[in-house]
Amino acid sequence: MASGDIVPIVLGLTDGDLVTLWAPRWRDGDDEWEAFLGHEDKLYGFDSPAELAAFIRTNDDNDLVDHPAWKVVAGLSAAELEPREEHVFDLVGVPELAAGDPEPEILAELDETMDMVRTIGEVCELDTVTKFFGSHPVLGALPAGVNAFIGRDGEQRWDQIGSAIAKEWDQVVDAIDGAVATPEVDAEAVSVAEAELLAAQENEVDVEDAVENSEEEFEPVDLDDDEDDEDDLDEEETFWTEVGIDPVKIITSTGEFFTLRCYLDDDPVFLGKDGSITVFTSERALARYLADDHHHDLAQVSTYEQVQAAAVDGSLEVEVTEENIYVLPGLADDLGQGPEAVDLDQLDLVAELFTDAADYAGDDSVETALAKSTPLGWYVSYLLEPDPSRMAPSPPFTSEAEEWRAMEQTFESRLVKQ
Repeated sequence: MASGDIVPIVLGLTDGDLVTLWAPRWRDGDDEWEAFLGHEDKLYGFDSPAELAAFIRTNDDNDLVDHPAWKVVAGLSAAELEPREEHVFDLVGVPELAAGDPEPEILAELDETMDMVRTIGEVCELDTVTKFFGSHPVLGALPAGVNAFIGRDGEQRWDQIGSAIAKEWDQVVDAIDGAVATPEVDAEAVSVAEAELLAAQENEVDVEDAVENSEEEFEPVDLDDDEDDEDDLDEEETFWTEVGIDPVKIITSTGEFFTLRCYLDDDPVFLGKDGSITVFTSERALARYLADDHHHDLAQVSTYEQVQAAAVDGSLEVEVTEENIYVLPGLADDLGQGPEAVDLDQLDLVAELFTDAADYAGDDSVETALAKSTPLGWYVSYLLEPDPSRMAPSPPFTSEAEEWRAMEQTFESRLVKQ
């Protein structure tokens, strides 16, 4: 995204791909607005980011000039106005998507494209577009993903969506085609912007060449007596990576605990059994436990013998990396206060921990609670997967905080302290 409030996008239309700007909903006092680069009943589209850059630098007669971020966008380089992949909306490709199977990737792309088309219809006041969505409420099933298209009822929904698109999508695209215009752009300004794009591309190539050359020219340095010391250090630093098992530190309301976790075929496996996770109050206590024979699920991991051998000979160092430190206390309270109070890094980590622990126990309650169709899941996804097209959630967040706190309590109940 080039700016926090105005986004360059690509629209795939009948005459080809056009680049424009989209301003997701923003507030101006008590009013709420959403707009595209255009003027009156026309949406402006350009053949390239260079033409778009040239236009916004030389034009002050469009619907976005009063946007709070307009001056910022007008000062961006042409390279910064190149739309990201997630902001490419292929309208003419919708029938092909609907003709396929309702797979996750297809549903996600179709849902995002439909959202953009609906927005264009509302902003540009295109009756054909708004009537299409009003006449086919089944399109509202798309955000639910594959679960909405399972079984006989799900197949019927997917068929209804395909039928609606087959019959009426051409008129929808025609209506948007008719609303798009490409204004004249100063040729000199376009040349300047094209030069910026070329320079940016050459710089990327130079950087890639420099990296390749540095890799080719790298020669190992003979450090003589220091070599053995460095090799020993490398072994210490990479031991856990080599065995594919991670030490984990969990900070709960009752203290700090340590355990181990790995993934087998993407399935989480903890040091524990029967869905319970064995935890220790110190790294040393964990290492001592690993030196003895115990019945637990990690014993099935082929590399666990290396961990136990290191624990037996005293060489095992239980070192927890930052991405494996989980801080539970305070998150529920922060969620209750609102988005600005939440530590997003820890929210992401702890959500991962809760999910892994539940999967390990064969419990789908966390997956259900964090589904985007639930208030808590929608709130968490808003925080962790920012989308400029979504409105910020509105307080109060009391119920969401309580649901998170319940998940935290369930997780802590899985911990078996040694």
